[in-house]
Amino acid sequence: MALKIRHLYSERSERWEVKLMGELDIESSTALKERLHEILEETMADIIINAEDLEYIDSTGLGMLIGIIKQLKTGKKELIIVNPQDPVSKLFRITGLDKVFTLREE
Repeated sequence: MALKIRHLYSERSERWEVKLMGELDIESSTALKERLHEILEETMADIIINAEDLEYIDSTGLGMLIGIIKQLKTGKKELIIVNPQDPVSKLFRITGLDKVFTLREE
C-alpha cells in the first residue's frame, strides 16, 4: 500500500500536523522526506505526526525520521508521533527509538 500524506499548519498551536496513511518504507520515505523539508522551509515549527493510520514502517522510514529530528533540533523544534498502531510502536520500542522519539496517545 502506498503512503498518503496530509499536512496542515495550525496557526492556533503553531505546529505542523501531519497525518500518515499506509506504509512508510523504502519506496515512500523519499516522498515524505521531501514533503517534510518543504513544509519546514515554509515554516520552521514542531511537527505532530498522526500515525493512527500508518500500518507499517521499515528501517528506511525510521532513518528518514531521525534525519528530520536532527533538522528540527537545529531550530529548537521537536517531532512527536501520536496514536501509533501497535506494530509501529512495538518497532520503536524494539529498536530503542522510543527514547529518541516522543510517542503518545491523544
